Amino acid sequence: MSLKIVVAIATAGRREVLADAIRFLARQSRQPDELLICPARPEDVEPTCLDGFPCPARLVSGPIGSSAQRNALIDASDADVMIFFDDDYLPAEDFVQETERLFAVHPGVVVATGRVLADGILGPGFTHEEGVHFLTNTGLDANPPSLSPIFNAYGCNMAIRLAPVRLHGIRFDERLPLYGWLEDVDFSRQLAPHGDIVQATGLRGVHLGTKRSGRSPGKRLGYSQVANRIYIMRKGHMTPLQALIGNLKNIGANLVRSLSPEPWVDRRGRLAGNALAVWDWVRGRVDPERILRF
Repeated sequence: MSLKIVVAIATAGRREVLADAIRFLARQSRQPDELLICPARPEDVEPTCLDGFPCPARLVSGPIGSSAQRNALIDASDADVMIFFDDDYLPAEDFVQETERLFAVHPGVVVATGRVLADGILGPGFTHEEGVHFLTNTGLDANPPSLSPIFNAYGCNMAIRLAPVRLHGIRFDERLPLYGWLEDVDFSRQLAPHGDIVQATGLRGVHLGTKRSGRSPGKRLGYSQVANRIYIMRKGHMTPLQALIGNLKNIGANLVRSLSPEPWVDRRGRLAGNALAVWDWVRGRVDPERILRF
């Protein structure tokens, strides 16, 4: 079964990181049928970064915000499967090839996310060179590729079967603005009634976790950490217990680490955002879009 597979990247404020990622994508053993890039602003893309790319590539315009940009990418394509990569994600060379095999062999799968071999989001982040080193020096799993059910895909690498997305009018929620904190959870749970959401060990890559971002530093991100969970819970795409535990983890981490913050994280700004979201929640005014007014 031949599938049309498109790689899509929504990007903001990381021009050099994106250019490195595009050059790395050219190594895929099975090239995507098209590469689509949706920048938040025209200056977020190096004008020559798509020159010589080994498959058709084009820029897509859309409103600013991860969710809105991803919706614009979906609207711009007639693909069977769309692979969303963050602009700081480096996929193994067989990622597209393995995605095609997975979706052809398992017609019930609607969302698949891969195995992240190293994730810089948990620390100061990796350079492009460090990411390539992790990827090339991590041996293949001795076991055959396997699938396991998961609650949601990880937004840095998620492959989506677009037929049910189109059929049921499923969208990334644009009320989760800018960085779109947890938009991958909300989107996955919208698709859950229509098929399987899986983690696939055969899809491998490294997430650089680049800290230079055009979206949501400090107070904005801290507000989103709390407000977005409450909003998604109210939609029925997260249980109250999941929302409570997730919020307590984020607030607790920001509270403890604000005493001696990591240089790459604005812990005190995040904590201030957490506190404001909790106060808004108590007053019945919590709203993910409030960060647009900060």
